[in-house]
Amino acid sequence: MPNGVRKADLPTKICPVCQRPFTWRKKWARDWDNVVYCSDRCRGEAKRKAAG
Repeated sequence: MPNGVRKADLPTKICPVCQRPFTWRKKWARDWDNVVYCSDRCRGEAKRKAAG
């Protein structure tokens, strides 16, 4: 992402666990296509639902 991009212009996705939108973070720049969950908590909830 180039410098000077407004937050409103960043890409967003919907978390499949909590159904809330989350926006691109620099931390996820290399693998944005593989990011599915908005947080570690939602990732853990998805694993708990699948296991139980």
